[in-house]
Amino acid sequence: MSGLNRRRMLTGAAGALTATGIAAASGGSGAGRALAVETSASGQPFDSVKIGPNDLRYPELTKGMNQRWVSKPDHIRMVATTDQVVKAVQEAASANKRLTVQGGGHCYADFVHNPNVDVVINMSEMKNIYFDQGRSAFVVEAGATLMEVYETLFKIWGVTLPGGMCFSVGMGGHVPGGGYGLLSRKEGLIADHLYAVEVVTVDGSGRAKSVIATREADDPNRDLWWAHTGGGGGNFGVVTRYWFRSPGVTATDPGSLLPRPPEELLVNAVSIPWSDLDSASFTRLVKNYGTWFENNSAPGSPGASLSSFLLVNHKANGSAGLLTVVDGSDPNADSLLRDYLDRLFAGANVRTRPLSEPVGEMSAAPELYQPVRLPWFRATRLLGTNNPTLNDPTMRADYKSGYLKRSFTEKQIATMYEQLTRTDHANPNSIMVLLSYGGAINSVAPDATASAQRDSAFKVLVESFWSRKSDDSANVNWCRSIYNGIFAEKGGYPVPDDRADGCYINYPDMDITDPEHNKSGVPWYKLYYKNNYPKLQRVKKNYDPTNFFRHSQSIKLPSA
Repeated sequence: MSGLNRRRMLTGAAGALTATGIAAASGGSGAGRALAVETSASGQPFDSVKIGPNDLRYPELTKGMNQRWVSKPDHIRMVATTDQVVKAVQEAASANKRLTVQGGGHCYADFVHNPNVDVVINMSEMKNIYFDQGRSAFVVEAGATLMEVYETLFKIWGVTLPGGMCFSVGMGGHVPGGGYGLLSRKEGLIADHLYAVEVVTVDGSGRAKSVIATREADDPNRDLWWAHTGGGGGNFGVVTRYWFRSPGVTATDPGSLLPRPPEELLVNAVSIPWSDLDSASFTRLVKNYGTWFENNSAPGSPGASLSSFLLVNHKANGSAGLLTVVDGSDPNADSLLRDYLDRLFAGANVRTRPLSEPVGEMSAAPELYQPVRLPWFRATRLLGTNNPTLNDPTMRADYKSGYLKRSFTEKQIATMYEQLTRTDHANPNSIMVLLSYGGAINSVAPDATASAQRDSAFKVLVESFWSRKSDDSANVNWCRSIYNGIFAEKGGYPVPDDRADGCYINYPDMDITDPEHNKSGVPWYKLYYKNNYPKLQRVKKNYDPTNFFRHSQSIKLPSA
C-alpha cells in the first residue's frame, strides 16, 4: 500500500489501494479524552474520541456554519472508521438517544444542531480519498470537503466531480442532496456519478450495521443507493463512504472513470451599480437572464459550457454582481461569453464595473473584470475559497430556494425590485441569487435518481446574512416577504408546473412545513421530491423502520 498522506488522506496514484474496511478501534471512554494519537505517519486512524460539555472543544462542535442552530448533546463522537461509526450508532440506539451527524457543518437548517439532539457524530476527520481497484471506483469518505476532493482527484488522477463551489462543504450531506456546481451543466449532478454508498443503518431490532449499496441492477440494496442520489441527508443512516464512477464507463484506467476537468476556465466577474438599476433596467436584466438559460437548458445545448450566477444584493450594498465561467476547452468559449453578456445586458442600460467590493457570496475580484483564462484547479480554488460569508464565525442566516423552468414574469420581478429596494430593511447582505442549471442535468429521467427536478433552466436562492440574534426576525421576515411575494400566485412557493419545479433539499427552508407560510396546499415533500417521495418512504421503511434517523424535515415512514 503506497500513497500520498495529506493528514489522513490516503491516495494511490496507480490504483493499488482497495476499499476493504479499516481495522476497528475501540471507542473512547470519558468525555474529551482521546485514547490514541490522531494519525500516525503511516495513515492509521485514531481511536474514537468522546467530547462532553466540559471539554474546551464542545462549543466549537455544537454548531455549524449557521449560528442560529446550536445543540447541547450529551457528547460529540469524533470517528475515523466505519466500525467506529457502527459502535457509536449502536451505543446511541441501545440507549434510545437522539443522534445526528455533522460533516462540513454547512446545513442551512436545524437538521444537525437543535435542542433535541443527544449525540452528534462528527465525520470531519473521516476524509480518506483513494481508488478501489476491486470496484473500479474512487472512494471518498463522508468527512472529506469539496476542495479536498477536487484537489486529490485532480492532482493524482486528473479527474473531478461536478460538485458545488464552496470549498468547505462536506461530501456527507452534499451528495445525497443531489449536489451541483459550475461543471454540472456539462457533466450533470455529483449524484449522477455515484456508484455506491456505505451506510450505517439501524434495523427493526435496534441493531446497527453497515450496508454497501450500489447502482448495479441486481444489487438487493440498490434502492438504498438510489435514495442517496437526491433523497437528502440524515434520512436513512450515517453515510461513511461513497464510491464514484461515471455511468456507462467500462474503462479500467482510473483517469477515464470520472469527468476530466477542462484544462482552463474562462472567468469573468463584473459589478452592476444599483444607481443604474431603476425598475425598467432591473426588469430587463432579470428577464434576460432567465430567458438565456431557458433557451440553453436542453441537454447538449451549445451553451452548456457556460455557467453564471447573478447575485443581487439589497440596494444598500450599492451594487449587484455577475460571475460567469466558461469551459476554456470549448473552441467557441470567447464568443459564447461575449454573446451571453451581450444578450444579458441588452436593453438594460447599465454600466458594468470591476467587482471592487464584495457582492453576495463573492469577494471583490477586480482582476476578473476583463475575462481571464485560468488553470481549472486554480480557478476552482479561487472561486471556492473567496466567499466572505463562509469565513464569518458570527454568521446567522436564512434561506429559501426554487427551481425555474422559465424566466420570471414581470409581476414577479416587480416584487423582487420592491423588496430589494426597501428602505425599512436595508441589510446589504440580504440577497437574491439566480444560479444557472439544466444542460446535462436535464439528460437524466426524473425517477432514475432521487433528484426529481430534471427540466429546470435555473434556480433562485433567497438568503440573508447577519450577526446579531436581535436581527433574526427582521431578516427572516424579509426572506419571507420577497420569496412568498415572488410565488404569491401559487401560495408563496414554487409549485411544480410549467414555470417552476419545487425546492432544493440542499437549501432547506425552515418555513416549508408551516402552512402559515407555505399556503400553496402542496406539502413540503412534494416540493422537494415530487413523485419520488413514495419510493423514498419505502426505502425508509426498509432501512430505518424505527425512524431512528430523523430531523425536522426527514423522510417519514409510510402510514401503512
